Amino acid sequence: MSQNDTDIFQRMLAGGIIHMTDSQMPKVWEIVARTIKLSAALNTSTDVDQVRDYLSEITGNQIDKSATIFVPFYTNFGRHTKIGKNVFINHDCSFLDLGGITIEDDVQIGPKVSLITENHPLDPSTRKSLDLKSVLIKKNAWIGAGAIILPGVTVGENSVVAAGAVVNKDVPANIIVGGVPAKVIRTID
Repeated sequence: MSQNDTDIFQRMLAGGIIHMTDSQMPKVWEIVARTIKLSAALNTSTDVDQVRDYLSEITGNQIDKSATIFVPFYTNFGRHTKIGKNVFINHDCSFLDLGGITIEDDVQIGPKVSLITENHPLDPSTRKSLDLKSVLIKKNAWIGAGAIILPGVTVGENSVVAAGAVVNKDVPANIIVGGVPAKVIRTID
């Protein structure tokens, strides 16, 4: 089976290069267009129930009533985001989720956090292609204000990412990281 015979959404979640000339890219652009329309309504919501309803429609998964998401909230795709129970996402967060974002239960995400699963090859001849890698935020992690989590990163259970950190490598469980690029500050007892 050739790569173009495999569903583009499965290939995106598997990670790796997706060329913009892929014959299945129109399916992706359809969802992006739908997400843009729904995002306008999402970001004018007047209560957390409306936010959960619109975000459930964008992601295609029911957002649990225990989750609280403040607007504005931005996503370019939405269908590859999974949000657990008792999750709190503060204002002005941006999730680029073509490669898949999973947020497990009891996670706290501060304002202006970016979770990014998308990159581009360095080679100028293929730079418009997507290089996708998933992001996983494990149970009870806390992502501080303005932090950026880059493609392929897992933030371990109970860990803390300090405000303003740029995380380009996995964070083990029960660790505090901070800085640019993020480095271990200390262990959580």
